[in-house]
This record gives sequence, C-alpha cells and structure tokens, in this order.
Amino acid sequence: MAKWTPKHEAPEPLEGPVVATITGGTILWFVLFLVQVPFYGWFDDRDLTWWVWTCLAGGGLGLIGIWYVRGRDAAIKRHEAAARAAESAGTPDTTPETPPGA
Repeated sequence: MAKWTPKHEAPEPLEGPVVATITGGTILWFVLFLVQVPFYGWFDDRDLTWWVWTCLAGGGLGLIGIWYVRGRDAAIKRHEAAARAAESAGTPDTTPETPPGA
C-alpha cells in the first residue's frame, strides 16, 4: 500500500477566543454534571451512570484545558511582544532569507 501524501498545503489554524471557548465548555460540563446528580438513582437503575461520570470527567479535563490554553495564550503574547521589541530596537529579523542569486 502506498503512503498517502497531501496534494495541497494545510490551511492555517483558526484563531479566536480560545480561553473563553474552553472555559465555557468546562462550565457546561460541570452544569450538566450538577443537573444529573439528583437523578443518580434513575441513572443507576438503568445502568447509565456513565453519563454522570462522563460529565464530571469532561469538567475535569476542561480545567486542564483552561490551564493549557491560558499558558499557550500567554506564550503567544510574550513572543509577539519580544518580536515587537526586537523590531523597534532595530535588531535584524532572525527568519531565514533567500540567498542572493538563488
């Protein structure tokens, strides 16, 4: 079987309010968990307790996601600030350029 190779370049990732999106999703998971807890007996009678625990797991993983995207967002902002500072200081850009005559 031949190895698959892409025929076109991958699109740039979409950027948006990532921290707000992850926070909203995490809140939603916890709300769903809290709504289902009073009905735990009903879920237990029908062997559907995994619904309750899935919501709790989603909320817990969402907390990890919030920590991750906040760190990512801070790193992106630090990088942009350093690039602006280097640009205003007149430091040459460190990106590789095409050599003359190439």
